[in-house]
Amino acid sequence: MRINTFDELNVVRNEYKKALELQKKQILICAGTGCVAGGSLVIHDRIKEILESKNIKCDVVLQHESHDESVGLKKSGCHGFCEMGPLLRIEPMGWLYVKVKVEDCEEIVEKSIIGNDPVERLVYSEDGKLYFKQEDIPFYKKQTRVAFEHCGHINAESIEEYIAVGGYSATKKALFDMTSEDIIKEISEAGLRGRGGGGFPTGKKWQQVYIQQEEEKYIVCNGDEGDPGAFMDRSMMEGDPHRVLEGMIIAGKATNAHNGYIYVRAEYPLAVKRLSKAIDDAREKGLLGKNILNSGFDFDINISQGAGAFVCGEGSALTASIEGNRGMPRVKPPRTAEHGLFYKPTVLNNVETYGNVAPIIINGAKWYSEMGPENNSGTKAFALTGNVNHTGLIEVPMGTSLKEVIFDIGGGVKGGEFKAVQIGGPSGGCLCLDAGHLDMSLDFDTLKSAGAMIGSGGLVVMNDKTCMVEVARFFMNFTQNESCGKCVPCREGTKRVLELLNDIVEGRGTMEHLELIEELSDTIKNASLCGLGKTATLPVVSTMKYFRDEYIAHVVDKKCPAGQCKALLNYVIDPELCKGCSKCSRVCPAGAITGEIRKPFVIDTSKCIKCGACMDACNFDAVKRV
Repeated sequence: MRINTFDELNVVRNEYKKALELQKKQILICAGTGCVAGGSLVIHDRIKEILESKNIKCDVVLQHESHDESVGLKKSGCHGFCEMGPLLRIEPMGWLYVKVKVEDCEEIVEKSIIGNDPVERLVYSEDGKLYFKQEDIPFYKKQTRVAFEHCGHINAESIEEYIAVGGYSATKKALFDMTSEDIIKEISEAGLRGRGGGGFPTGKKWQQVYIQQEEEKYIVCNGDEGDPGAFMDRSMMEGDPHRVLEGMIIAGKATNAHNGYIYVRAEYPLAVKRLSKAIDDAREKGLLGKNILNSGFDFDINISQGAGAFVCGEGSALTASIEGNRGMPRVKPPRTAEHGLFYKPTVLNNVETYGNVAPIIINGAKWYSEMGPENNSGTKAFALTGNVNHTGLIEVPMGTSLKEVIFDIGGGVKGGEFKAVQIGGPSGGCLCLDAGHLDMSLDFDTLKSAGAMIGSGGLVVMNDKTCMVEVARFFMNFTQNESCGKCVPCREGTKRVLELLNDIVEGRGTMEHLELIEELSDTIKNASLCGLGKTATLPVVSTMKYFRDEYIAHVVDKKCPAGQCKALLNYVIDPELCKGCSKCSRVCPAGAITGEIRKPFVIDTSKCIKCGACMDACNFDAVKRV
């Protein structure tokens, strides 16, 4: 049914809200990529089967024409607590069940749906305490969800539910109660900065496009998200696609643009599927296309799928890819705001940035600007991964400390003591304990002063068993592979830096290697064409700054303090601990271990291939890695 006016939108919203209220209980099963991989869709189907077998009315889509009570069974977006997936939430109680299996479904239906009791064994527990309600769990307690407020709380594929919880109210307000100048002023005063990298002021970007005299303009959403360990944008596109569309519509009204593109990598098939459905549903409802809500404003959106090139996260490379050309950056100026997609003025923001637009329009600039420190308003989503007890998607106010994120939300470091965190992906830098970074405020300006950046929000925690030289080599390998090759400093410079790092981890490094890396890094940063090259060596530079002793140990002592660089390891057998059982000799693939039974065995280091099989096989801890 097409919604023709804003009065009709209000009527339809009330109908959908009543339909939601008739769902006396709701089962929200996480259907984000992580939980789907863990079998959440099988759990969904099994619960549906059980409910039907017991003659319990089950709504997998919102039946707004029905007047009967029912149980809502929903495929929701990402709940965030990925470490504990598959996740399942029971409403209205707010119970969250973790690590749910198919065999748990019968008990969930019997106890929590037919009855009114939680399944205690599925409830999250910590230090012997049970946390029945999701919001009470330490992982969630310090979070503030703005962009991701609906993820995990509504059916990710239902425009009806999105409208029922207030969706497209901001669109109505922007179209009927605000001018373009009003919208830009609201976004500017809110202090919203781009959530995809450098933190450029969103209102300023929109203003630059608004003042362009061209009749044809474009709104582009960057959903490429190529950083290793980052999945914030993917989770929003999968879990709340209409929030993204709504932000783009409002950006269109603000800048007098009438066409939008969402650029999303093809490796995100679930995001593509849900965005496509959301666009089709919004068109059918009259919320996209010609004369939206009879406002006289036209706006439509298309999806463009990328092939997974990291460089296409850069604005000019992204627009080139949408145009059907090879994704390569161009010299600037002119900027995308003047000369973007199809050579027309273009607003280019990332998914999370658009996800913040509707809440700002509804709640006002003052509400948003009061979250976070000065010039760093609002919240920021992070993908918390690595050596941390609770990995997942989090959203916290700007200015939250690194310590709060890792220890209060993430539950502390896994497998050792805290050593460092890589923030901002391959374009970011490493922060460490010794430099006092644990108490550092996570915001654009503070991180920049420390030689790092928020970037898109990837946050990889590392323990004291991590080799920081290898971390730098890993990210440099990634960046070098992803360089488009257009400019010499990035194409050749990253290759040379990677070669030098390979020498270091393989035992061929010298102090001259370190000097040359620093010199090359400076040249690459200052002479590269785009942001990929300009930040490519940041992980190397930051690790050399904060962990220089590890680099020196590699090149001078020919040792890896963390014991991770295979070429710098030596295995020896402690004669005091060796029982002469010969087990190590029997598993050695190189025949490097010899000895007599009941006498200490010996490793010939010239033959040893450093595979570690002897250490794994020894029951007496006699094999040592030095």
